[in-house]
Amino acid sequence: PYHVLPVPEILRKIRSGEPLPERTIGLTVDDGYLSVYREAWPRLRAAGLPFTVFVSTDTADRGAASYMRWEHIRQMQAAGVEIGAHTASHPHMIDAGGARLEAELQKSNARFRAELGATPDLFAYPYGEAGQRERKLVLKSGYQAAFGQHSGVFHKSSEGTYIPRFALNENFGAIGRFRLVINALPIPVDDVAPRDARIGATNPPNFGFTVAEDIGDLKRLGCFASSEGRARVEILGTRRIEVRLKNPLPPGRTRINCTMRDKSGRWRWLGTIFYVPPK
Repeated sequence: PYHVLPVPEILRKIRSGEPLPERTIGLTVDDGYLSVYREAWPRLRAAGLPFTVFVSTDTADRGAASYMRWEHIRQMQAAGVEIGAHTASHPHMIDAGGARLEAELQKSNARFRAELGATPDLFAYPYGEAGQRERKLVLKSGYQAAFGQHSGVFHKSSEGTYIPRFALNENFGAIGRFRLVINALPIPVDDVAPRDARIGATNPPNFGFTVAEDIGDLKRLGCFASSEGRARVEILGTRRIEVRLKNPLPPGRTRINCTMRDKSGRWRWLGTIFYVPPK
């Protein structure tokens, strides 16, 4: 069985060490398209499934035909839907100047206060792109947790300013993939390098991490880059993993997913996103 709980409740219980039911799921939707209000919400409400919507305030202000307006957002919030922040104009935050980013979040928070009476506790990075600068700014702006778009399972040692999520959309939304990710387990790691998602002169990056002691035989682990497919994995010592990419990452986003089958038969999963600025 699966247990769909409100995202704030999942966050609170993981942070406090309270137990969660096996296969606990949190549902989130980015961007605030009108289809969320017209199509997704009625179905989720009828099924009694809580969810969170991350809204870019400029689209709500413009009243664009394909996006929710503030009256839709207020109605959903009043009915118990969690509303999260997604910046004002949905920029590539990792590519923007610091002053612009601060202005983006200040504007977004001001619009939420004006329209909903308070600023959201939760934030999602546009395109899932976030380096160390962006994560610090999110904390400074008052958000309690922030979400990326890199595949993985949130657990007690995850970084709260860059929480993984599995994408389920027109490209990755088949029922087989749903069953796969809904049963996924985490790969707890530390000493991740490089720390920043933005790639500069060192390209391909020297990507590596140290895996927790209780995670089985690392020889079963495989890593795959969206830019080149399967990557070479080296195990240094007993727990250190180094991912050797053959080619420089191309401009834009590159995803790297590392997976291994657990002794239970379920898949463990660790994802990351790197970003190379356009030339």
